[in-house]
Amino acid sequence: MTEELSRTSALASRHTALGSGLEDWNGMGTAWTYNTNPNDEHDAVRESCGMFDMSPLKKVYVRGKDAVLVLDHLTTRDISTIGMGEAAYLSVLTEQGTMADDAIVSNNGRDEWMIVHGSGGTMALLEESAASKDVAIEFTDSLHNVSVQGPTALDVLQPHSDANLDALAYFHHTATSLFGHPCRISRTGYSGERGYEIFAESDVVCEIWDQLVGAGVMPCSFTALDKVRIEAGLLFYGYDMTEEHTPWEVGLGFTVAKAKTGYRGYEALMAAKGNNKIINVGLEIDHSDMVNGGETLQLNGSDVGVVNSPGYSHRMKKSLALAHVTPDAAVVGTKLSLVSEDIKTTASVIAMPIYDPQKLNTHA
Repeated sequence: MTEELSRTSALASRHTALGSGLEDWNGMGTAWTYNTNPNDEHDAVRESCGMFDMSPLKKVYVRGKDAVLVLDHLTTRDISTIGMGEAAYLSVLTEQGTMADDAIVSNNGRDEWMIVHGSGGTMALLEESAASKDVAIEFTDSLHNVSVQGPTALDVLQPHSDANLDALAYFHHTATSLFGHPCRISRTGYSGERGYEIFAESDVVCEIWDQLVGAGVMPCSFTALDKVRIEAGLLFYGYDMTEEHTPWEVGLGFTVAKAKTGYRGYEALMAAKGNNKIINVGLEIDHSDMVNGGETLQLNGSDVGVVNSPGYSHRMKKSLALAHVTPDAAVVGTKLSLVSEDIKTTASVIAMPIYDPQKLNTHA
Protein backbone atom coordinates (compact mmCIF):
# COMPACT_ATOMS: atom_id res chain seq x y z
CA MET A 1 0.00 0.00 0.00
CA THR A 2 1.39 3.42 -0.93
CA GLU A 3 1.45 6.29 1.49
CA GLU A 4 -1.37 7.96 -0.45
CA LEU A 5 -3.61 4.87 -0.25
CA SER A 6 -3.72 4.89 3.52
CA ARG A 7 -7.22 3.40 3.66
CA THR A 8 -8.59 0.12 2.32
CA SER A 9 -12.14 -0.94 1.50
CA ALA A 10 -13.11 -4.44 2.57
CA LEU A 11 -14.66 -4.62 -0.91
CA ALA A 12 -11.31 -4.12 -2.68
CA SER A 13 -11.18 -7.73 -3.91
CA ARG A 14 -14.67 -7.37 -5.40
CA HIS A 15 -13.53 -4.30 -7.32
CA THR A 16 -10.33 -5.86 -8.66
CA ALA A 17 -12.29 -8.94 -9.77
CA LEU A 18 -14.42 -6.54 -11.85
CA GLY A 19 -11.34 -4.99 -13.46
CA SER A 20 -10.75 -1.98 -11.20
CA GLY A 21 -7.22 -0.73 -10.67
CA LEU A 22 -8.27 0.78 -7.32
CA GLU A 23 -7.33 4.35 -8.15
CA ASP A 24 -7.04 6.81 -5.29
CA TRP A 25 -9.81 8.98 -3.97
CA ASN A 26 -9.71 10.39 -0.45
CA GLY A 27 -6.84 8.06 0.45
CA MET A 28 -8.71 4.85 -0.47
CA GLY A 29 -8.48 2.60 -3.50
CA THR A 30 -11.64 3.41 -5.46
CA ALA A 31 -13.36 1.77 -8.43
CA TRP A 32 -13.07 4.54 -11.01
CA THR A 33 -13.57 2.00 -13.80
CA TYR A 34 -14.68 -1.62 -14.18
CA ASN A 35 -14.46 -3.92 -17.16
CA THR A 36 -18.12 -3.08 -17.85
CA ASN A 37 -19.18 -0.11 -19.97
CA PRO A 38 -19.92 2.93 -17.77
CA ASN A 39 -22.83 3.71 -20.09
CA ASP A 40 -24.37 0.36 -19.15
CA GLU A 41 -23.79 1.18 -15.48
CA HIS A 42 -25.44 4.56 -16.07
CA ASP A 43 -28.42 2.78 -17.66
CA ALA A 44 -28.72 0.44 -14.68
CA VAL A 45 -29.05 3.37 -12.27
CA ARG A 46 -31.64 5.11 -14.42
CA GLU A 47 -33.68 2.04 -15.47
CA SER A 48 -33.32 -0.52 -12.65
CA CYS A 49 -30.65 -0.14 -9.98
CA GLY A 50 -26.92 -0.07 -9.57
CA MET A 51 -24.63 0.17 -6.58
CA PHE A 52 -21.53 2.14 -5.72
CA ASP A 53 -18.95 1.48 -3.01
CA MET A 54 -18.96 4.89 -1.32
CA SER A 55 -16.72 3.73 1.52
CA PRO A 56 -14.02 6.31 0.58
CA LEU A 57 -16.34 8.86 2.21
CA LYS A 58 -15.18 9.42 5.78
CA LYS A 59 -17.48 8.42 8.62
CA VAL A 60 -17.15 10.05 12.04
CA TYR A 61 -19.21 9.44 15.18
CA VAL A 62 -19.81 12.32 17.59
CA ARG A 63 -21.13 11.15 20.97
CA GLY A 64 -21.94 12.88 24.24
CA LYS A 65 -24.12 15.50 25.85
CA ASP A 66 -22.39 18.38 24.02
CA ALA A 67 -22.71 16.75 20.58
CA VAL A 68 -25.40 19.14 19.36
CA LEU A 69 -23.44 22.15 20.63
CA VAL A 70 -20.31 20.98 18.80
CA LEU A 71 -22.10 20.21 15.55
CA ASP A 72 -23.95 23.52 15.67
CA HIS A 73 -20.61 25.33 15.80
CA LEU A 74 -19.22 23.18 12.99
CA THR A 75 -22.08 23.43 10.48
CA THR A 76 -24.55 25.82 8.87
CA ARG A 77 -27.71 23.84 9.75
CA ASP A 78 -29.71 24.12 12.97
CA ILE A 79 -28.73 20.72 14.34
CA SER A 80 -31.44 20.82 17.03
CA THR A 81 -34.09 20.46 14.29
CA ILE A 82 -32.69 17.11 13.08
CA GLY A 83 -34.75 14.47 14.89
CA MET A 84 -33.71 10.93 15.73
CA GLY A 85 -33.64 8.90 12.52
CA GLU A 86 -33.25 12.02 10.39
CA ALA A 87 -30.30 13.46 8.49
CA ALA A 88 -29.39 16.74 6.80
CA TYR A 89 -27.03 17.81 4.06
CA LEU A 90 -25.03 20.84 5.13
CA SER A 91 -21.97 23.04 4.70
CA VAL A 92 -18.86 23.15 6.87
CA LEU A 93 -17.18 26.55 6.70
CA THR A 94 -13.76 28.07 7.18
CA GLU A 95 -13.34 31.12 9.42
CA GLN A 96 -13.61 33.14 6.20
CA GLY A 97 -17.12 31.83 5.51
CA THR A 98 -16.04 29.66 2.58
CA MET A 99 -16.59 25.97 1.90
CA ALA A 100 -14.27 23.77 3.95
CA ASP A 101 -16.42 20.75 3.06
CA ASP A 102 -19.93 19.48 2.53
CA ALA A 103 -21.33 16.66 4.64
CA ILE A 104 -24.39 14.73 5.79
CA VAL A 105 -25.08 14.67 9.54
CA SER A 106 -27.35 11.92 10.91
CA ASN A 107 -29.02 11.72 14.33
CA ASN A 108 -28.69 8.11 15.51
CA GLY A 109 -30.34 8.83 18.87
CA ARG A 110 -29.04 8.63 22.45
CA ASP A 111 -26.59 11.49 21.92
CA GLU A 112 -24.92 9.73 18.98
CA TRP A 113 -24.47 11.51 15.67
CA MET A 114 -22.67 10.51 12.48
CA ILE A 115 -20.96 12.78 9.99
CA VAL A 116 -20.28 11.50 6.47
CA HIS A 117 -17.97 13.75 4.46
CA GLY A 118 -15.53 13.73 1.57
CA SER A 119 -12.07 15.14 1.06
CA GLY A 120 -12.48 18.52 2.76
CA GLY A 121 -11.37 19.72 6.18
CA THR A 122 -14.29 18.54 8.33
CA MET A 123 -12.29 16.37 10.75
CA ALA A 124 -9.77 19.04 11.79
CA LEU A 125 -12.51 21.64 12.18
CA LEU A 126 -14.66 19.19 14.16
CA GLU A 127 -11.80 18.63 16.59
CA GLU A 128 -11.43 22.41 17.01
CA SER A 129 -15.16 22.80 17.66
CA ALA A 130 -15.05 19.92 20.19
CA ALA A 131 -12.20 21.33 22.27
CA SER A 132 -13.16 21.42 25.99
CA LYS A 133 -16.61 19.98 25.22
CA ASP A 134 -18.16 16.80 26.62
CA VAL A 135 -17.98 14.74 23.43
CA ALA A 136 -16.13 11.74 22.08
CA ILE A 137 -15.10 11.77 18.41
CA GLU A 138 -14.47 8.49 16.59
CA PHE A 139 -13.35 8.21 12.98
CA THR A 140 -14.10 4.74 11.62
CA ASP A 141 -13.05 2.95 8.47
CA SER A 142 -14.68 -0.25 9.66
CA LEU A 143 -18.08 1.19 8.73
CA HIS A 144 -18.59 0.81 4.97
CA ASN A 145 -21.14 2.46 2.70
CA VAL A 146 -22.79 0.73 -0.26
CA SER A 147 -25.15 3.03 -2.16
CA VAL A 148 -27.96 1.25 -4.04
CA GLN A 149 -29.55 3.68 -6.48
CA GLY A 150 -32.33 3.42 -9.04
CA PRO A 151 -36.09 3.01 -9.55
CA THR A 152 -36.09 -0.65 -8.48
CA ALA A 153 -33.86 -0.19 -5.40
CA LEU A 154 -36.80 -0.53 -3.01
CA ASP A 155 -38.04 -3.69 -4.74
CA VAL A 156 -34.60 -5.26 -4.38
CA LEU A 157 -33.96 -4.32 -0.76
CA GLN A 158 -37.36 -4.62 0.90
CA PRO A 159 -37.74 -8.43 0.82
CA HIS A 160 -34.39 -8.78 2.61
CA SER A 161 -34.80 -6.14 5.32
CA ASP A 162 -36.82 -6.22 8.54
CA ALA A 163 -37.56 -2.47 8.24
CA ASN A 164 -40.42 -0.91 6.30
CA LEU A 165 -38.22 0.81 3.74
CA ASP A 166 -41.21 2.02 1.73
CA ALA A 167 -42.16 4.20 4.70
CA LEU A 168 -38.63 5.57 5.11
CA ALA A 169 -38.83 9.21 4.05
CA TYR A 170 -36.17 11.07 2.08
CA PHE A 171 -33.15 11.85 4.30
CA HIS A 172 -34.36 9.46 7.02
CA HIS A 173 -32.51 6.37 8.20
CA THR A 174 -33.02 3.36 10.43
CA ALA A 175 -31.06 0.60 12.13
CA THR A 176 -32.14 -2.69 10.58
CA SER A 177 -30.80 -5.85 9.02
CA LEU A 178 -30.21 -6.75 5.39
CA PHE A 179 -29.78 -10.34 4.25
CA GLY A 180 -29.61 -11.18 7.95
CA HIS A 181 -26.75 -8.76 8.71
CA PRO A 182 -26.99 -5.69 10.96
CA CYS A 183 -26.71 -2.35 9.20
CA ARG A 184 -28.16 1.14 8.99
CA ILE A 185 -30.11 2.05 5.86
CA SER A 186 -30.46 5.70 4.85
CA ARG A 187 -32.71 7.01 2.10
CA THR A 188 -30.03 9.16 0.55
CA GLY A 189 -27.71 9.02 -2.45
CA TYR A 190 -25.82 10.90 -5.13
CA SER A 191 -27.57 9.92 -8.33
CA GLY A 192 -30.82 11.82 -8.83
CA GLU A 193 -32.78 8.58 -8.30
CA ARG A 194 -34.63 7.05 -5.40
CA GLY A 195 -31.96 5.14 -3.54
CA TYR A 196 -30.65 3.82 -0.26
CA GLU A 197 -27.25 3.91 1.39
CA ILE A 198 -26.33 0.84 3.42
CA PHE A 199 -23.89 1.42 6.28
CA ALA A 200 -22.44 -1.91 7.37
CA GLU A 201 -19.32 -3.09 9.18
CA SER A 202 -16.38 -4.59 7.33
CA ASP A 203 -17.09 -8.14 8.55
CA VAL A 204 -20.52 -8.26 6.84
CA VAL A 205 -20.35 -5.77 3.96
CA CYS A 206 -18.85 -8.27 1.47
CA GLU A 207 -21.70 -10.71 2.08
CA ILE A 208 -24.23 -7.89 1.60
CA TRP A 209 -22.48 -6.88 -1.65
CA ASP A 210 -22.49 -10.44 -2.94
CA GLN A 211 -26.17 -10.88 -2.10
CA LEU A 212 -26.98 -7.65 -3.95
CA VAL A 213 -25.06 -8.86 -7.01
CA GLY A 214 -27.02 -12.11 -6.77
CA ALA A 215 -30.24 -10.09 -6.69
CA GLY A 216 -29.31 -8.46 -10.00
CA VAL A 217 -27.86 -5.14 -8.79
CA MET A 218 -25.09 -3.94 -11.11
CA PRO A 219 -21.80 -2.74 -9.55
CA CYS A 220 -21.11 0.75 -10.85
CA SER A 221 -17.88 2.72 -11.10
CA PHE A 222 -17.12 6.29 -10.13
CA THR A 223 -17.02 7.08 -13.86
CA ALA A 224 -20.72 6.22 -13.98
CA LEU A 225 -21.23 8.11 -10.72
CA ASP A 226 -19.86 11.25 -12.37
CA LYS A 227 -22.34 10.85 -15.20
CA VAL A 228 -25.41 10.55 -13.00
CA ARG A 229 -24.39 13.22 -10.49
CA ILE A 230 -23.63 15.79 -13.22
CA GLU A 231 -27.05 15.13 -14.79
CA ALA A 232 -28.54 15.67 -11.32
CA GLY A 233 -26.53 18.85 -10.70
CA LEU A 234 -24.81 17.40 -7.63
CA LEU A 235 -21.50 18.90 -6.54
CA PHE A 236 -18.15 17.21 -5.86
CA TYR A 237 -15.92 18.92 -3.30
CA GLY A 238 -12.58 19.89 -4.80
CA TYR A 239 -14.07 20.31 -8.25
CA ASP A 240 -17.34 22.25 -7.99
CA MET A 241 -16.54 23.91 -4.67
CA THR A 242 -13.38 24.67 -2.72
CA GLU A 243 -12.25 26.96 0.08
CA GLU A 244 -12.37 29.80 -2.46
CA HIS A 245 -16.18 29.68 -2.63
CA THR A 246 -19.05 30.57 -0.32
CA PRO A 247 -22.24 28.49 -0.13
CA TRP A 248 -24.04 31.37 -1.85
CA GLU A 249 -21.78 31.06 -4.90
CA VAL A 250 -22.08 27.30 -5.41
CA GLY A 251 -25.84 27.01 -4.90
CA LEU A 252 -25.73 25.76 -1.31
CA GLY A 253 -27.47 28.72 0.30
CA PHE A 254 -30.29 26.30 1.18
CA THR A 255 -27.95 24.66 3.71
CA VAL A 256 -27.64 27.89 5.70
CA ALA A 257 -30.19 28.10 8.54
CA LYS A 258 -31.88 31.51 8.38
CA ALA A 259 -32.15 32.16 12.12
CA LYS A 260 -28.91 30.51 13.26
CA THR A 261 -25.85 32.49 14.39
CA GLY A 262 -22.56 31.79 16.11
CA TYR A 263 -21.13 29.02 13.96
CA ARG A 264 -17.65 29.12 12.50
CA GLY A 265 -17.49 31.58 9.61
CA TYR A 266 -20.94 33.04 10.30
CA GLU A 267 -20.04 36.75 10.22
CA ALA A 268 -17.89 36.40 7.12
CA LEU A 269 -20.61 34.37 5.40
CA MET A 270 -23.27 36.99 6.12
CA ALA A 271 -20.95 39.76 4.89
CA ALA A 272 -20.41 37.85 1.64
CA LYS A 273 -24.11 37.44 0.90
CA GLY A 274 -25.03 39.26 -2.30
CA ASN A 275 -21.38 39.71 -3.29
CA ASN A 276 -20.90 36.58 -5.39
CA LYS A 277 -17.79 36.48 -7.52
CA ILE A 278 -18.98 33.34 -9.32
CA ILE A 279 -22.13 31.26 -9.74
CA ASN A 280 -22.26 27.48 -10.20
CA VAL A 281 -24.15 26.65 -13.42
CA GLY A 282 -24.98 23.76 -15.71
CA LEU A 283 -23.81 23.76 -19.32
CA GLU A 284 -24.90 22.07 -22.51
CA ILE A 285 -21.84 22.03 -24.75
CA ASP A 286 -21.87 21.97 -28.54
CA HIS A 287 -19.55 18.98 -28.77
CA SER A 288 -19.92 15.31 -29.65
CA ASP A 289 -18.12 14.01 -26.56
CA MET A 290 -17.14 14.84 -23.01
CA VAL A 291 -14.75 17.79 -22.79
CA ASN A 292 -11.65 17.56 -20.58
CA GLY A 293 -12.46 20.06 -17.84
CA GLY A 294 -10.56 23.26 -17.15
CA GLU A 295 -11.68 24.94 -20.38
CA THR A 296 -12.08 28.72 -20.29
CA LEU A 297 -15.54 30.18 -20.80
CA GLN A 298 -15.89 33.54 -22.54
CA LEU A 299 -18.67 36.06 -23.10
CA ASN A 300 -18.22 38.74 -25.75
CA GLY A 301 -14.49 38.00 -25.87
CA SER A 302 -13.89 38.29 -22.11
CA ASP A 303 -13.06 35.40 -19.77
CA VAL A 304 -16.03 34.74 -17.48
CA GLY A 305 -15.55 31.24 -16.12
CA VAL A 306 -14.18 27.71 -16.17
CA VAL A 307 -15.50 24.18 -16.72
CA ASN A 308 -15.19 22.09 -13.55
CA SER A 309 -17.05 18.78 -13.99
CA PRO A 310 -17.61 17.59 -17.57
CA GLY A 311 -19.48 14.49 -18.68
CA TYR A 312 -21.20 13.05 -21.73
CA SER A 313 -24.75 11.76 -21.28
CA HIS A 314 -25.39 9.04 -23.86
CA ARG A 315 -28.98 8.95 -22.63
CA MET A 316 -29.58 12.64 -23.35
CA LYS A 317 -27.09 12.59 -26.25
CA LYS A 318 -25.54 15.75 -24.83
CA SER A 319 -22.14 16.92 -23.67
CA LEU A 320 -22.78 18.41 -20.23
CA ALA A 321 -20.78 20.10 -17.49
CA LEU A 322 -20.93 21.96 -14.22
CA ALA A 323 -19.05 25.24 -14.34
CA HIS A 324 -18.31 28.47 -12.49
CA VAL A 325 -19.09 31.72 -14.28
CA THR A 326 -19.37 35.35 -13.29
CA PRO A 327 -22.89 36.43 -12.26
CA ASP A 328 -23.48 38.34 -15.51
CA ALA A 329 -22.90 35.12 -17.47
CA ALA A 330 -25.05 32.87 -15.25
CA VAL A 331 -28.47 33.57 -16.77
CA VAL A 332 -30.10 30.47 -18.25
CA GLY A 333 -29.87 30.66 -22.03
CA THR A 334 -26.63 32.64 -22.13
CA LYS A 335 -24.40 31.47 -24.99
CA LEU A 336 -20.71 31.22 -24.11
CA SER A 337 -17.55 30.44 -26.00
CA LEU A 338 -15.63 27.43 -24.67
CA VAL A 339 -11.91 27.54 -25.36
CA SER A 340 -8.87 25.36 -24.66
CA GLU A 341 -5.79 24.26 -26.58
CA ASP A 342 -7.77 21.33 -27.99
CA ILE A 343 -11.33 22.61 -28.24
CA LYS A 344 -13.03 25.75 -29.49
CA THR A 345 -16.82 25.58 -29.42
CA THR A 346 -19.86 27.08 -27.71
CA ALA A 347 -21.90 26.19 -24.64
CA SER A 348 -25.25 27.31 -23.28
CA VAL A 349 -26.12 27.88 -19.62
CA ILE A 350 -28.99 25.55 -18.71
CA ALA A 351 -31.20 25.05 -15.67
CA MET A 352 -30.27 22.46 -13.06
CA PRO A 353 -30.92 19.71 -12.27
CA ILE A 354 -30.54 18.75 -15.91
CA TYR A 355 -32.14 15.35 -15.30
CA ASP A 356 -35.49 15.17 -13.46
CA PRO A 357 -35.61 18.94 -12.79
CA GLN A 358 -38.55 18.60 -10.35
CA LYS A 359 -36.65 15.92 -8.36
CA LEU A 360 -39.65 13.65 -8.54
CA ASN A 361 -37.52 10.50 -8.47
CA THR A 362 -35.50 11.22 -5.35
CA HIS A 363 -38.54 12.46 -3.43
CA ALA A 364 -41.00 9.81 -4.64
